[in-house]
Amino acid sequence: MAKREKQRTLWPSEAAVSDIVGRLMEFWGFKRNMGRVWTVLYLSPEPLSAEDLRQALQLSSGAVSMTLTELARWGVVRKVWIQGERKDFYTAEVQLWRMISRVFNEREKSEIIAAIDAFEEALRQLDRIRKTSTDPAARARAELQHERISQLLELARLGRRLLEALVSTAKVDAEPLVRFLLGQRS
Repeated sequence: MAKREKQRTLWPSEAAVSDIVGRLMEFWGFKRNMGRVWTVLYLSPEPLSAEDLRQALQLSSGAVSMTLTELARWGVVRKVWIQGERKDFYTAEVQLWRMISRVFNEREKSEIIAAIDAFEEALRQLDRIRKTSTDPAARARAELQHERISQLLELARLGRRLLEALVSTAKVDAEPLVRFLLGQRS
């Protein structure tokens, strides 16, 4: 086995790519360091320790530890054992589609389901108003809102179907989305 490098320094290409992936991750609602740490592991030809990552990214030990824990929880990094070493080493998930589909399935799908539930509850409340109100203005308002929330519900259900298709097959049939955008009911 080759002797491990004493000090891990990022090449300019690694620094640039880890920064842009970190920015993208932050844009998607994750912590920037999650993208940076994952990228350094992804681009590394060998597993790295938390200390290697700390030195390479100039982060605190606590930040690296918390980031690795969170990345492991998402299943995008894993601990590996290296014979003769006492510390933990990490590698990145290199199957990009597996990683993305796991995040979509766990995070985006739950948000879509929560939206569907909220829209359905709002429609039930509006149905009660439509059936019981004697005020014509309130009934008209409830009708308008019912129609518009029904459209939101339809879009959320379509989003769920598209996401499920994307995660299960890595392909999406765009026809339902086109029909929705053109105002055609399925």
